[in-house]
Amino acid sequence: MFRCKACGAFNRVREPRPPGAPECGRCHGLLDVSGAPQEVDGEGLDRAVLGSPVPVLLDLWAPWCAPCRAAAPILDAVGRAQAGRLLVLKLNTEEHPHVAHALRVQGIPTFVVYAGGREVARRSGVMPRAELERWVMMSVAQGGAGATV
Repeated sequence: MFRCKACGAFNRVREPRPPGAPECGRCHGLLDVSGAPQEVDGEGLDRAVLGSPVPVLLDLWAPWCAPCRAAAPILDAVGRAQAGRLLVLKLNTEEHPHVAHALRVQGIPTFVVYAGGREVARRSGVMPRAELERWVMMSVAQGGAGATV
């Protein structure tokens, strides 16, 4: 399942993929199937968490935060490796402080795993890629109501 960056709709893409770039079923824009993290605001986050048929990994970050910048390539690698099975979202806490406050974020980077429309795990601080992937999979397995990565 892939989320359209333009309209936020979730799209099922067959494997193997047909030639050419797939289109969003709702807005007909080109669908990014790379698994790269997507920027969201509060409204986009709510829609994605409640509507996602796959687990969601949220990165709460800020541009001035060196650990956040260090985590960015790790999140990119995880998102690309789990493309279609995990949705990786990024929320800039400087641009959306009210969302960070509502989520009770006390330090960044903070990572939140959602499955089945609800938060199942939260952790702050940069992790190596293998540890991040293991934590996400364990979190989904323990609290994800049948969701799998």
